[in-house]
Amino acid sequence: MKKVVVFGGGTGISNLLSGLKLFPLDVTTVVAVSDNGSSTGVLKEELDIPAVGDIGKVLLSMANVDQDFIDLLRYRFYKEGTSLHNHPVRNIMLAALIDTKGSLTEATKYMAKILQVKGTVLPLTEDKVELVGEGKRSNKEYFGEECVSQNISKIKKLRYDHEVHVNKEITDAIKDADLIIFSPGSLYTSILPHLLAHQIVEALNEAKAPLMYVSNLVTQPGETDGYSVSDHIDVLNSYLDGRKIDVVVANNGAVDKRIRRKYLDMEHKDVVGLDGISDVKVIAGDIFEIENEKIRHDDLKTAYLVFSYIMNRE
Repeated sequence: MKKVVVFGGGTGISNLLSGLKLFPLDVTTVVAVSDNGSSTGVLKEELDIPAVGDIGKVLLSMANVDQDFIDLLRYRFYKEGTSLHNHPVRNIMLAALIDTKGSLTEATKYMAKILQVKGTVLPLTEDKVELVGEGKRSNKEYFGEECVSQNISKIKKLRYDHEVHVNKEITDAIKDADLIIFSPGSLYTSILPHLLAHQIVEALNEAKAPLMYVSNLVTQPGETDGYSVSDHIDVLNSYLDGRKIDVVVANNGAVDKRIRRKYLDMEHKDVVGLDGISDVKVIAGDIFEIENEKIRHDDLKTAYLVFSYIMNRE
């Protein structure tokens, strides 16, 4: 069975994994833990733990249990003025498991067992870390993922607030992989955080597997305004320190003009264009769907292109 390592965080990676779990692949998913917003940020500070939110989302996307149980873990307490306000059950469960199992890695593995997850899910690090953006025109620093996301245009470089320690299971998985994927998601706050860990970059430089980027479908306001697929790749390459993206999976399907206009007018997002790509193998397809007026990756179509690529490499 082919071995695949997927790096990501946030919502983007979940759609990809929902598709990949349908194919005979051994998938190791590595999830960034630098989020500091919403419920995750509160638990991170109050309990002094790594960010658990994206881990929970990924686990649920790969779960093979009944929908009622998944809906329960997704349930968020909305009653204001209570200590549980805005906390989803999955986050509380992971926080409790960190205490009982001793680490986020072990908590994640146990929750994966409960959810009958096919494959392995690992946090990038056990450290409680924060993203830091170094200002372009001054010594100003933008501290924390939320602040970084809001000020990308003013930032010249990303780093962590301290050196992170990466689980050896991750570097071993990179070494043994047949394909390494950077998933869709927030480029600067979900994908690049993996490349701020020196151990990851070193392992990628030594890896024999090709590096694949599954491109975002739309731009993200404040982060990637006006970016094409090529621009996303250029940013990834600038943090890879030697390696380059070898292959990109991108959408070439035509999005309805009404939906595009709605995205531009209401969310200030535009469809990511395929123009200007060079020195990268392009696998393009009609891989989007419209769900509740939202442009999303079609998880099955996207995963099929990934699976076809890895099986045809022999």
